[in-house]
Amino acid sequence: MAKIIKEMLPPDVRVANDARDMLVECCVEFINLVSSESNDICSNEEKRTIAPEHVIKALEALGFGEYVMEVSAAYEQHKAESLESPRIGAKWNDGGLTEEEAIAKQQGMFAAARARMKAMGAKQQQHV
Repeated sequence: MAKIIKEMLPPDVRVANDARDMLVECCVEFINLVSSESNDICSNEEKRTIAPEHVIKALEALGFGEYVMEVSAAYEQHKAESLESPRIGAKWNDGGLTEEEAIAKQQGMFAAARARMKAMGAKQQQHV
């Protein structure tokens, strides 16, 4: 996040640590919001794995439709770059994980994200 902030602002502008921390928390909250909505859309479609189209639908449902073109372009670029990489390209071409492995991995990632959010909430409560 510090790198993104540094790249986006003029070189003579400094950002306080508290402001940087707040930006990180906002990013985490945004990702959790989009992930949760994507998961709901995925479940409603009776799918078991969140796909890029679920994320795009979530952005639109949450009122972030203006980001869809840029997100889609970034995803296409990522796919193209991944296919060029021998290690990652093989994962895309060969299917990578089985569906069960992908679901288990996704569940683990959601659990880890929830744990981090609970820890951040507890940390914020201590400072209040």
